[in-house]
Amino acid sequence: MRESDESPVPKERRASFGPLPYYPIDPVYRVPAALTVVAEDVVLELPTSTGPRRKMRKIGALQFTLKGQSLALTAFVDASTNDVRRLFVPFGDRSNGTETYPGGRYLDLDRTATGIYDLDFNRAYHPFCVFNPEYECPYPPKENRMAVPVRAGERLPSSRPLSDPLSRP
Repeated sequence: MRESDESPVPKERRASFGPLPYYPIDPVYRVPAALTVVAEDVVLELPTSTGPRRKMRKIGALQFTLKGQSLALTAFVDASTNDVRRLFVPFGDRSNGTETYPGGRYLDLDRTATGIYDLDFNRAYHPFCVFNPEYECPYPPKENRMAVPVRAGERLPSSRPLSDPLSRP
């Protein structure tokens, strides 16, 4: 992020840009998920950080259990492509706005032949618009907003160490 010409961080801020903060890796947030593929071609228009809506094709629902709760997240691909080898999973959770970006985070998954996915929230990342408001970042649809906090993956910088119990709501 600091040295690449492709970095979303504006050049004038790169020299002072610190390392990305992450929650400690927690195996609880790595779960198997079964993809149920949608039979029909469904295109949703997701709102974005810059205003225009982005057309995304719904591939199916990833069903999984996290901390004893049965949950599902919709997986997408960009509607302008026929390439379905990589799934885009935008999601929101109860950490948004306090510990993570208010607009949600993302996961990318390589398609599998079995339909079973390694859903590892430890790999969740913030969209580039967190670092540069000129980037257009789709927001997760309502169906991908979970009513549980996901304290895994990338987080916002904090003035208190994560190990400080007061820094966790």
